[in-house]
Amino acid sequence: MNIRKLGAREELPIGLLLEADPSEQLVRGYCADGHCFIAERQGAVIGVFVLVALDPDTTEIKNIALAEPERGKGLGKRLVFAALEEAKNLGFSVAEIGTGNSSLAQLALYQKCGFRMKSIDRDFFTRHYEEPIFENGLQCRDMVRLDCRLR
Repeated sequence: MNIRKLGAREELPIGLLLEADPSEQLVRGYCADGHCFIAERQGAVIGVFVLVALDPDTTEIKNIALAEPERGKGLGKRLVFAALEEAKNLGFSVAEIGTGNSSLAQLALYQKCGFRMKSIDRDFFTRHYEEPIFENGLQCRDMVRLDCRLR
């Protein structure tokens, strides 16, 4: 798996980005404000993450997604660690990430990668998304925010 910054003239892998965030408007907005990185294998995009500065010291991983056929192979963890390394390379000392209260696998993955729970933004998903989101038999309502020290 090769990871590189998406070129300015390259199209966003919008289908993959929408797997992690169902709002195309929000996705396009934060991709325009941040740094989009893609993971490729044999010329095919298999993963993506977007880093957006929150302040001079802190970046947020706004979106991270792996193509369905690539899941369950340990590549998600490699993608998270690559995002943390790129954040360090960009000069950030803290990385944050948010996920839904119903995203059980993601919550476990992020903690395995060194993130710690920071806060909960209650009703984030009901405020920002018109359609209800359901996952793992639960309604996704709250944003669970985690952070990781990079230095």
